[in-house]
This record gives sequence, C-alpha cells and structure tokens, in this order.
Amino acid sequence: MLKLLLQIFLQLPPGTRNPDDNSPIDFSNPFELVVYIILPILIVIFYIIWRKKKKNEMNNEN
Repeated sequence: MLKLLLQIFLQLPPGTRNPDDNSPIDFSNPFELVVYIILPILIVIFYIIWRKKKKNEMNNEN
C-alpha cells in the first residue's frame, strides 16, 4: 500500500517537461554561450566590483 502511494505522489503532472527530455548545452549556439558562460561571469565580476565599491564607501565615511 505504501509503495503504491509513493508511486502516485512521485509521478510528474501531465503536460510538464520531464527532466530527462533536456538536451545538452550546445556551445556553438551563440545564445546559449552568452546565457550560460558570459552572463554568469559578468554577474560575478560586477558583484565583486560593487562589493569593493561599497566597502570603500563605508571606510571613507569613518
């Protein structure tokens, strides 16, 4: 009975994508290259710059 209930609850709802249906990332596609490589690197760089700027502003106030 418990096994049957687990199988019912673990099923994907109809109409949703199955995680196994995903295709691998194609780096020859410029859009995927920008989204998965360039944007994350830019976000990290801008975060580091923002954090340093904020830290310098706090040190200058004291």
